Amino acid sequence: MTCLYIHIDCTYWFTVDSDCIYRQHVEMGSLQMEDIESSIASSTTNNTSPLSTKPIDIIYGLNDRPAWPTTFGLAFQHFLMLFSGCMVIPFIFAPSLCIEDNLLAQCYLISTVLFVSGLSTIIQTGLGVRLPIAQGGAFSYIVPALAICNMHGECPVPEYRNETADSDYLDQPEWKKRLLEVQGAIIVTSFIQVFAGAFGLIGLLQRYFTPIVITPTIGLIGLSLFKNASESAGQHWGVSIITIFCIILFSQYLRNVTVPINCLPGAANSSRVSLFRLFPVIFGIAFGWFVSFILTAAGALPETPDGYGYAARTDVRLSILSESPWFRVPYPFQWGIPTVTVPGIIGMTIATFTSVVESVGDYYACARLSGAPPVPAHAMNRGIAIEGIGCLIDGFIGSGAGTTSYSQNIGAIGITKVASRSVTQVAAVIMLILAVFGKFGAVFICIPTPVIGAAITVLFGMIVGAGLSNLQFIDLNSSRNNFIIGFSFFFGLAVPQWLSSNAGIIDTGVTELDQAIQILLSTNMFVGGFTALVLDNTVPGTAEERGIYKWQIVKRDITSSDDKTDSPNMDTSYDLPFGMAYIRRSKVCSYLPFSPTFGDYKKL
Repeated sequence: MTCLYIHIDCTYWFTVDSDCIYRQHVEMGSLQMEDIESSIASSTTNNTSPLSTKPIDIIYGLNDRPAWPTTFGLAFQHFLMLFSGCMVIPFIFAPSLCIEDNLLAQCYLISTVLFVSGLSTIIQTGLGVRLPIAQGGAFSYIVPALAICNMHGECPVPEYRNETADSDYLDQPEWKKRLLEVQGAIIVTSFIQVFAGAFGLIGLLQRYFTPIVITPTIGLIGLSLFKNASESAGQHWGVSIITIFCIILFSQYLRNVTVPINCLPGAANSSRVSLFRLFPVIFGIAFGWFVSFILTAAGALPETPDGYGYAARTDVRLSILSESPWFRVPYPFQWGIPTVTVPGIIGMTIATFTSVVESVGDYYACARLSGAPPVPAHAMNRGIAIEGIGCLIDGFIGSGAGTTSYSQNIGAIGITKVASRSVTQVAAVIMLILAVFGKFGAVFICIPTPVIGAAITVLFGMIVGAGLSNLQFIDLNSSRNNFIIGFSFFFGLAVPQWLSSNAGIIDTGVTELDQAIQILLSTNMFVGGFTALVLDNTVPGTAEERGIYKWQIVKRDITSSDDKTDSPNMDTSYDLPFGMAYIRRSKVCSYLPFSPTFGDYKKL
């Protein structure tokens, strides 16, 4: 029999509290496959964490704390990924909000989106699902928000507008009237998420999310955005290809190349650091930005907006630097008192359900790439409830986009192999700081569109791969499984594409119902995920065939447990950061669907 030997660096894998049997194997420098299997079996019997909970190539796990210089660099990379999505939202809203020509108002909205994202991320990573998952403006909310704005008709022409009248134009009541109606709808529908999470509705339905359901749900997160990524990258394919090549080069080909840097002592207790593996996105964006600067300075890019490659110029958005204020803190009701309308609530309700489904898929993807155990019911419930609180905060402050989990930051975890919770929390602090210091944050608005499109292309490819990785649990020789997965992917791409090519074809006679159906069927992940959900839970199949058997072995029972409260080696990935001693002693907490000691829905 041929034995598989895996070399493992002890520092990357284990903490002081790790199980002794694994520590002994690691200290020998290699593991035999037979030893791995016997160790997993032993740990399962003794109710300890199995070896498979942390992949071999994970550098920093959930509870690891890299050295501060390393943490800041990694956090800044997460900020760049989050900001690339948040900065787009005000530009999408601008025409419908009647501020298309006013960069100052757009800059205020960018700061607001970033500020709310930072607050939501801190709350989510601290009290919510507890995964290193960033929160940002929800694109699922944009469709109903635009519909609400468009109900007001065409934008009025301002009576007075010149180059020095930005403050007067900012006080124009029309755009605030539209945005306040969007805020009111978000505030009302945010309670749906809070209710669904606090009362355990999400965790109750979690049992139906099998590996077959999760695969197209996660995979379509990345595939559904290929058009947006290609449109951004296609603004100048030369710059985009160079950026993509650099990110792939750094993250894949040079990932094992170490660089001697004494100022970063946090990696493997050595002065040699895998910089290319830790910061491939930053290096790729920086190089692509530099290439754009060279082309702009050399006059190789057109100077007119109609010319191909104009978006790659580094001087397109420089006016934002002069218009944006040095210091401004977004605050509640900064635009006025939100208003509530029935059509707005109906549209936002559908968007809320879409956001919940998307977040569930993101939780699974983040846990998978982070080397964490599959998300238990109580953590899923808390995560959705906290996202509802984030949307409530957004409704009060007013970015118009709500908040949701961001897939591109999950992709960054997959590339860098850094899943430290503290890194994401530092990234949230950076968001808050840059949201307050407007001019510093405005610098990153100047990143050329093709560079951002290239980075998103690579990162969302990682999300597709994360979804497909769940296939390892199922029987791929089963025609049943192959049909469900293939059809779900195809149907999830075909229906939204058909709707986008046949605008207005849905006509029930009820405008609000038309909008609801349009939103649902235009979301690739919802169509594909719902199709897989129905088929996998209705088409006959064995537990082993569907992957449930292997799924449960890897998942373990980390949520059931009065008997595991005394185990010193129990998994604490999803525990709250404080009060766990009281929670474990309290019988009342075991009945709360969002409590870490909750594990049985029969109690309800």
